[in-house]
Amino acid sequence: MFRIGVDLGGTKTEIALVDSDGVTRFSKRKPTPRPYAEKIAVIAELVDEVREVAKSDSVPVGIGHPGSISPVTGLVRNSNSAELNGHPLDKDIETAIGQMVRCANDANCFALSEAVDGAGKDANTVFGVILGTGVGGGIVIKGQLISGHGLLGGEWGHTGLPWARADEVPGPDCKCGLKGCIETWLSGPALTDDHLRASKAFLSPAQIVAAAVEGNAQAAATIERFHDRLARGLSTLINILDPEIIVLGGGLSNIPGLCDAVEERLPQFVFSDQVTTKIRKHKHGDSSGVRGAAWLWPLE
Repeated sequence: MFRIGVDLGGTKTEIALVDSDGVTRFSKRKPTPRPYAEKIAVIAELVDEVREVAKSDSVPVGIGHPGSISPVTGLVRNSNSAELNGHPLDKDIETAIGQMVRCANDANCFALSEAVDGAGKDANTVFGVILGTGVGGGIVIKGQLISGHGLLGGEWGHTGLPWARADEVPGPDCKCGLKGCIETWLSGPALTDDHLRASKAFLSPAQIVAAAVEGNAQAAATIERFHDRLARGLSTLINILDPEIIVLGGGLSNIPGLCDAVEERLPQFVFSDQVTTKIRKHKHGDSSGVRGAAWLWPLE
């Protein structure tokens, strides 16, 4: 039994053929074109190629994409790939490949992948976190993706930073139109902006991390602020959801010692005498999105 997963990213589109044991039998990546119609064409081309590998035209197809499809209008909204917004992505892909598909937010796909057979395997409740160009999340309970009534489940990146300090109010402008969203503090661009405000030096996230490792005091202070803010943000999730494990993904999840640093700070903010939620790094890396898209179709 095979399933096809597609991860429609801003720069690359990845497809994978996954078997019933979670083994990837075939995968391929292509650059993602910007025009909407060309995105659909690339997906159709990749699906046709994988069908040939699987020797079947009836393999279930799951699609992970930025943003979500409104249950009211049927159109994509809130995607940082702006070309997707306002289009019926699922219907257009179904027309292009000639079969039904299941679509989900890319962070939801990440969470599902890590919950099924990744860092959160065997946990009852898993929250998956993306710390990258944006900040997103997904909820999986007993192996089931919880998207919510309005398909907004897990969108913690557009909640306010908890216990904001005086110098964090009102916070940076967010693309959603508000100020001080978690995404404006914990994304990759936010890390660069925070360091620039504090040190007047413009460095990429990778450069900030490297400088901190080498002992640069200003870079180390930036990473320390990131640890503190991430712990505050995740503490609110723990107080509401109380997951067994939180799995970190995205480029910033590779900051050395991040999981341990955040776990150490949680007791300051979690409303409990003991914090049992574990913070863990992803298992499947940047392949979690495409694997999670395939897992949108259960074996049965």
